Amino acid sequence: MKNMGIALALFAGIVTLSSLLSPDQSGSSSEFKTPASFTTAAEQTINGVVSIKSYATPRGYGNQSGQQYYDPFFEFFFGPGQGRRQQPQQQQPQQQQSGLGSGVILTADGYIVTNNHVIDGAERLEVTLNDNRSFNATVIGTDPATDLALIKVEATDLPVIPVGDSESLKVGEWVLAVGNPFGFTSTVTAGIVSAKGRSISSVMRGRQMGIEAFIQTDAAVNPGNSGGALVNTKGELVGINTAIYSNTGNYAGHSFAIPASIVSKVIDDIRQYGTVQRAVLGIAYGELTSELAKEKNITAVTDGIYVGEVMDRSAALEGGIQEGDVITEVNGHPVHTSAQMQEQMSKYSPGDKIRITYIRDNKKHETDVTLRNDEGSTTIKRAGSVNDLGATFQTLEGNAARQLGLSSGVKVAELRNGRLRNAGIKEGFVIVEINNTRVKSADDVEKIYKYIMASQEHDKVMFIAGLYPTGKKSYYAVDLTD
Repeated sequence: MKNMGIALALFAGIVTLSSLLSPDQSGSSSEFKTPASFTTAAEQTINGVVSIKSYATPRGYGNQSGQQYYDPFFEFFFGPGQGRRQQPQQQQPQQQQSGLGSGVILTADGYIVTNNHVIDGAERLEVTLNDNRSFNATVIGTDPATDLALIKVEATDLPVIPVGDSESLKVGEWVLAVGNPFGFTSTVTAGIVSAKGRSISSVMRGRQMGIEAFIQTDAAVNPGNSGGALVNTKGELVGINTAIYSNTGNYAGHSFAIPASIVSKVIDDIRQYGTVQRAVLGIAYGELTSELAKEKNITAVTDGIYVGEVMDRSAALEGGIQEGDVITEVNGHPVHTSAQMQEQMSKYSPGDKIRITYIRDNKKHETDVTLRNDEGSTTIKRAGSVNDLGATFQTLEGNAARQLGLSSGVKVAELRNGRLRNAGIKEGFVIVEINNTRVKSADDVEKIYKYIMASQEHDKVMFIAGLYPTGKKSYYAVDLTD
């Protein structure tokens, strides 16, 4: 039997809205009908969900046109000096569709939210509306930690799905999933909220999902639904469909959506600052278990967030929180699990003041704290750019690479004031590796830079190894923090 696992609904069976029945509102338990609100909600939202196709050039293609090679058989038949032949020109690789997903229109002027995994690695994005109009889309920003991305098309008067209150959702409440499973556009499925604040890393076989506090539903979600809308019966957006739990890669009864409360915060930050303003309390924590409660003689509560460590220069330290405390509420919202803690913290920005309720010595306490960012300050962060490194990069190839005994590398050219110069790197230095990853082109440098800046690590550093033209090996640590 295959292992169960989470499948990101990326590649596009059709799933359609069946005659889902609910008890008749007249009170008769023997008669059922489809809730009228299903059709209303579907009509209000189906035009606000788009299909997103991603295109990329297949890897591994090499263009050897213009190069010569020696053919001894050709020289034997056609005479001396005729053995050198031109390499036949290879056809340039063409972009191919690499993924298919969904997106939700947020504004009439073309801002669309989707999953980061839908657009990751794409060289071109094609957005198709429900009326079959198509547009090329630009990536405004991404947040791998929540698997969200904001893209934009140049259009006006687009249909918009209003954002609802995901925190007011109740387990058992009806919801609809709207998307494009397997490429079948404008598909609506229905189900109920099965759970809230769900963590799914435990079934990911070691794979980290980043920030996770998912809405779990039994609405059918399949490959191609990723980035589509989860809406309530009012037609309001309450989540972005992201993953399914399956042993086949297709729907098997459980689907997961990012709550609208997190989506709104992330997308607003990307639009305003280019990057997410993520607040941290400054603690290392775990969930309170019966074993831990018994060991620590905690009797006042049976669950909550157990504080294992308080970080220096943190909001928690300033607020008087100590190791061994059990946090039970964040700004009045109960936090029984790590997922619920993540969901609450994801709503806030550095500088926000919140109230923490906690248990110490089996007594209830409260403290007000001012949240900080992962660098211990309340400073607003702006999206970084590879230009901050202060250099242009040239791919090293041919004789230049062979003279240094390299198969590939990237030369630092036109060094300006910036992070590379501050780290001591000189013009002409050839980068071979960054953070133990081989670098072959300027694009590789940019990709690694973006990956580091998007990570949740407190210390953002480029560890660069390479050679100078003299053959001298050198190593540098480039600090990318503000």
